[in-house]
Amino acid sequence: MSFSTNPGPDLPGRLPTEQRNPETVNIDQVDTLTMVQLLNAQDATVAGSVERALPEIARAIDTITERMKRSGRLIYIGAGTSGRLGVLDASECPPTFNTDPGVVIGLIAGGDHALRNPVENIEDRPEEGVFALESIHLKSGDVVVGIAASGRTPFVIGALQYARQIGAIAISLSNVSSSVIAQHADIEIAIVTGAEPITGSTRMKAGTAQKMALNMLSTGTMIRLGKTFGNLMVDVQPSNEKLRDRAIRIVAEAAEIDRDSAAALLNATAGHVRTALLMGLLKIDQDEAETRLERAGGVVRQAIDVDLTW
Repeated sequence: MSFSTNPGPDLPGRLPTEQRNPETVNIDQVDTLTMVQLLNAQDATVAGSVERALPEIARAIDTITERMKRSGRLIYIGAGTSGRLGVLDASECPPTFNTDPGVVIGLIAGGDHALRNPVENIEDRPEEGVFALESIHLKSGDVVVGIAASGRTPFVIGALQYARQIGAIAISLSNVSSSVIAQHADIEIAIVTGAEPITGSTRMKAGTAQKMALNMLSTGTMIRLGKTFGNLMVDVQPSNEKLRDRAIRIVAEAAEIDRDSAAALLNATAGHVRTALLMGLLKIDQDEAETRLERAGGVVRQAIDVDLTW
């Protein structure tokens, strides 16, 4: 198997993310308040950059949802900051949406060791991106989101090439337009954030934009999969005191009952928020609530209107 990064004119020094920002050239000479104001002004531009990429983000969400409904997985892969952000977003899905840890996966060049330690040379090897996906037994029904601020990281290029080779959906997420990784993707998400406050430090604006996009990808997909009821996370896993309190509030608010009643329903259902919510909302017993959820594929909104006469 052979790979070509084909960087063309996109040499690192010519990339927008590597340019010197004229707004912050004297940032080391100003007082601290002015310094943080300069940084904040740069951060304020990120949301607008993300907004311009919303059509592609929405398309990606619909694609991921369709694959996950058929038991596909969502895999984030990247190097350095990009890889860490993917791992972070993936790791938040089980406690927030009660997903199996193997459904949304984050992979970083250099493995888990790279989460806390720099392993920069691995990102220059496209074959390492392939090995990372092979290690989780990538399947044609999966979706791979390759993340690279520069849009040209060989590790990510190799991963996206392999994903498409086996029939998986490949999505590129970068901070430059017409990136190299987009050439190997079915969907391109380009969030152009421009020069960083500190030249080349893409953990700043580029990283913030990536975090916002990843939040949308995972949250949007979970909403489409019925993991929320309105804006309430009805699949929350009440694994600690904070989340147990949140579960009580969710059931109480959605069913319009008091906290004691919500807590009693959660105790009766072993902490299953959706079942407790339906019981409180429709004033039904646990068996009927579970039957409705089963027929509605676990989606609370649909379970409310389930016809139990058939």
